[in-house]
Amino acid sequence: MMAFDVSNNTETLPLVSVLIPAFNHERFVQRCLDSVLEDPYPAKELIIIDDGSTDKTADRIADWVATHCMDLPIEYVRRENRGIAATLNELVARASGEFLRPGASDDYLLPGGLDAQVRYLLTHPGKGAVIGDSVVVDQDDKKIHESGMRDLHRANKHLYRSDDGIRRAIISQWAIGGPVALMRRSALDTVDRWSEGLRIEDWDLFLRLAARDALGFIDVSVCAYRIHGANLSKTRHTPTRVINLAESRQVALRRACLFDEPYRTLLRAQSHYIGAKIAFLQRQPSPLVFHLLAYLSLVVLSKLRVPSTNPRAEAT
Repeated sequence: MMAFDVSNNTETLPLVSVLIPAFNHERFVQRCLDSVLEDPYPAKELIIIDDGSTDKTADRIADWVATHCMDLPIEYVRRENRGIAATLNELVARASGEFLRPGASDDYLLPGGLDAQVRYLLTHPGKGAVIGDSVVVDQDDKKIHESGMRDLHRANKHLYRSDDGIRRAIISQWAIGGPVALMRRSALDTVDRWSEGLRIEDWDLFLRLAARDALGFIDVSVCAYRIHGANLSKTRHTPTRVINLAESRQVALRRACLFDEPYRTLLRAQSHYIGAKIAFLQRQPSPLVFHLLAYLSLVVLSKLRVPSTNPRAEAT
């Protein structure tokens, strides 16, 4: 992978706005911010919102901004808690860049990731966003997995090499771990940004992008996705898992209309697969059997569906 010639005038390069929603990550946020500064891509700005942290995250950010305010353009806002989707939407509204790189205050960028993703979007003008892979680290920055997609989520990365494969992967094998996307501002304007009030706002957004064939992929690790006590506890807490899965099922049902066949039927099948997971966690055997049978039937039906020749429905 060739790097940009940073000796060139940075005004000729598209501006990337790195967007950091921060919440209760006092231990990790400095590493996150350092990584933005360390990335060699020169045309960038940093927008940070502390979303009502109750620990010392806001103080850590303020100290870092005071130290590095002359090193790159920075905007920092501290306010009450409004949730991740509202914070991401506000970050986009404050950003000036043609390209937007959402981050997370407990993860960090890997050098060269911005370069690779900007190059992809510049050479693929029909794509609204591009995702990469991640490495997975623990709370002490020790590498756990070389590939978040392959090793953590057991995904087949070969699927992501075509529009058909990306659609199938986003629908049936969600494997986007960490902040791995670079997006065109215009693409977010088209699909109405993040849906506020959702816990799984990322899957909802990527479904809307995939429905338009607006999503690309590069097999490059662009960030470090951190696994630590706080996010592990969320995935292990059964009531929280049930709430998240129930929301995922509603998203699948709501967004099915955006897709042509056979993807529409696949997304309906996925809603039943999620329903089976909920029934299993709640120890409800009859709903479990019902959802599994419905899932298998719809998967078979999707194989018989002829791809639609009608224009795709517009994302709303």
